[in-house]
Amino acid sequence: MSTSVQRQRKSVVRRIERLRNEIRDHDYRYYVLAEPAIPDKDYDQLLQQLTRLEEEFPELKTPDSPTQRVGGQVTKEFPTVVHDVPMLSLANTYSEEEVRDFDRRIRTGLTRPYRYVCELKIDGVAVSLVYRDGVLQRGATRGDGTQGDNITVNIKTIRSVPLRLRTSRIGNAEVRGEVFMTREDFLAMNKERERAGERTFVNPRNSAAGTLKLQDSALVAKRPLQFIAYSLRAQNPPLTSHYENLRILKELGFRVSEHTRLCANIDEVVTYWKEWGDRRDELPYDIDGVVVKVDSLTQQDELGAIAKSPRWAIAFKFASRRQETVLRSVLLQVGRVGTVTPVADLEPVFVGGTTVSRATLHNEDYIRDLDIRPGDVVVVEKGGDVIPKVSGAVLEKRKKGIKPFSMPTVCPECGSRIFRPADEANYYCVNTECPAQVRARIEHFAHRGAMDIEGLGEAVVDQLVDQGFLKNYADLYDLHKRKPELVELERWGEKSAANLLESIEQSKGRPFSRVLFALGIRHVGAGVAQLICRNVRSMDVLLGMAAAELEEIPGIGPQIAESIVRFFADRHNRTLIERLRKAGLPFSEKANVAVSSELSGKTFVLTGTLDALSRSEAKEQIEGRGGHVASSVSKNTDYVVAGRDPGSKLDRAKALRVKVVTEKEFLAMINNTSQQRG
Repeated sequence: MSTSVQRQRKSVVRRIERLRNEIRDHDYRYYVLAEPAIPDKDYDQLLQQLTRLEEEFPELKTPDSPTQRVGGQVTKEFPTVVHDVPMLSLANTYSEEEVRDFDRRIRTGLTRPYRYVCELKIDGVAVSLVYRDGVLQRGATRGDGTQGDNITVNIKTIRSVPLRLRTSRIGNAEVRGEVFMTREDFLAMNKERERAGERTFVNPRNSAAGTLKLQDSALVAKRPLQFIAYSLRAQNPPLTSHYENLRILKELGFRVSEHTRLCANIDEVVTYWKEWGDRRDELPYDIDGVVVKVDSLTQQDELGAIAKSPRWAIAFKFASRRQETVLRSVLLQVGRVGTVTPVADLEPVFVGGTTVSRATLHNEDYIRDLDIRPGDVVVVEKGGDVIPKVSGAVLEKRKKGIKPFSMPTVCPECGSRIFRPADEANYYCVNTECPAQVRARIEHFAHRGAMDIEGLGEAVVDQLVDQGFLKNYADLYDLHKRKPELVELERWGEKSAANLLESIEQSKGRPFSRVLFALGIRHVGAGVAQLICRNVRSMDVLLGMAAAELEEIPGIGPQIAESIVRFFADRHNRTLIERLRKAGLPFSEKANVAVSSELSGKTFVLTGTLDALSRSEAKEQIEGRGGHVASSVSKNTDYVVAGRDPGSKLDRAKALRVKVVTEKEFLAMINNTSQQRG
């Protein structure tokens, strides 16, 4: 390369970098500080200059360039990613008394003075952003807290998310925050969709969640998504204070809430909660409460977590929104195990940001205790500003002649008898072949947390059941024999049929625990199914177990055990299970799920970088042997596994005298249990 060409190239590199920095700075001023420095037209010209240069010199294009916010291809699917540290959900409280109980627990658990940070709880979608060497590497949804969807292509379209951190103070970090829409942007978007003859959205939160799952990032970029950061994790430099972390986040280029407050005691927390309960409508976005966190990160680690919630934080929710409307009638909804639930059919009413026309009435006792009657003016609330419920009738507005509701004696779907067990509040349809139950069981079986059969949503299930293709979930694995008929169905075709059949075939690779959960056994959720499969090696063993044997598994009580035994005693269910076996579904766990005496029941914390295993692989090895992986070190931790460059968790472990093992020692523990199984 000649000297003149080299000079020209260096000049282009400088121009490109100067343009990128200038555009990033304008993005920060506009989307984070809300202080634009130049007109939109001038900004567009800068972006066009950069785009032309990168097209002329494609080898100089980088993933963190402002031109790379919108991808050029449609994403076919979002890969699943495992969070390095689980995204825990917060325990909720709605009363001052309960939040003071929370403070008493904090005081008991800590030996040194503490303070709180109060933040507004934005009603949006929690996401995790991972940065490596200052560049955005991954954006993911919360999912189930342990794993979520990789939605990086969509996250990059949000202008308030920096593709490159503004300072080099922190290079590797995880930032968590909320993706949301303002009410004004949401209403404007809905008006535009209405003019275009498109379906409007229900509320800002659902719109944000749905937008993040769109497969075309160009479409996502047109939606008015915003991001506010509320959490920072990094090892270098060491972090000590959550309140200080929020300041660092702003320094790194993130928008953070300007309404966050440092509180010296619980009285100040309650004052903050009351203040924003009154002022919430002043904000441009929806909030449903206040998040209260212990400020010191060391004290957060000391307090630890319980189940899926941290002990050091709580969501202090606002009182429910209330509106009055007319109860037009009481409908009955039949679930997958035959539960017949009364549902309120309401005159549509706008409550807490959404239009409500249906709400659960729970059961016959609930209706009778509140004396709710069809035709009444009723009060509708949104519990926690999320789930609509009918909380009572306005008796002074009751018209003469309105009669009490009485539960029917037959199923609204199939006409079979419904009954109420003596010790329960619910009614059940006796017909296991009831179409409503069949549809609900198939939907549950195909659900993402179960067999994860893509393309088998509610509308498709309804169509296949109505057309006689499906009478139970085992019929799914015979659908390939009827492909020519599938292709001829309304709104179907060769490609739609092939995609569904391929997804059904892929479902055969799900683990035994997912199959057990998919069967729809009452009281057996995903967690219980995993617990059983860690202790019971195969379906054959499980089929022969008595209730007393199942109750010997820690965490399995009499109600769950009886439900499992009752399910497997049913001849119809046995037939379906054998059909699933013949279809090729796994009915046993892999050998490494056996529980070992050394790891069983032990709590591990992982810190630093492991060479032989990824963090998720190490977690799988521990849980597969009956152990548990926690996100923070506490007095209940049995082992801390320390890899390269361990963080503050190692110091915490030493302070609490928790046993620390090296990666080599950890691998020896695993190998030892493997040899025991052999």
